[in-house]
Amino acid sequence: MEPSELQSLIDQAEAAALAGANTPDPLIFYLSIFVLAIFVGYYVVWSVTPALHTPLMSVTNAISSVIVVGALLAVGVEMVDFRNGVAAVLGFLALILVSVNIFGGFLVTQRMLGLYKKKGK
Repeated sequence: MEPSELQSLIDQAEAAALAGANTPDPLIFYLSIFVLAIFVGYYVVWSVTPALHTPLMSVTNAISSVIVVGALLAVGVEMVDFRNGVAAVLGFLALILVSVNIFGGFLVTQRMLGLYKKKGK
């Protein structure tokens, strides 16, 4: 093989790599991350001891409050084109689900702390 032919093959490989010839579909990539997050979340939540449940709920409420900020930003997007409308609808749904998560977390935390109160008081 001539050095010029080898250089030509190297240039073609570099061009293909820079053009993203082997990049995965973004939908498949994000979907696989979502599925992995489901499995990790399942194993993390079910391996927590009952004594750590209340602090864990406090952390998830804090994380949910950050999600509320992002959902409010998504709802406030101006309706310029179709994608922004989808972002506003998904932001509104996220806002509803996160609100349920936050208030449910506070109720569960209050109930867990109620277990430690003395019966006579």
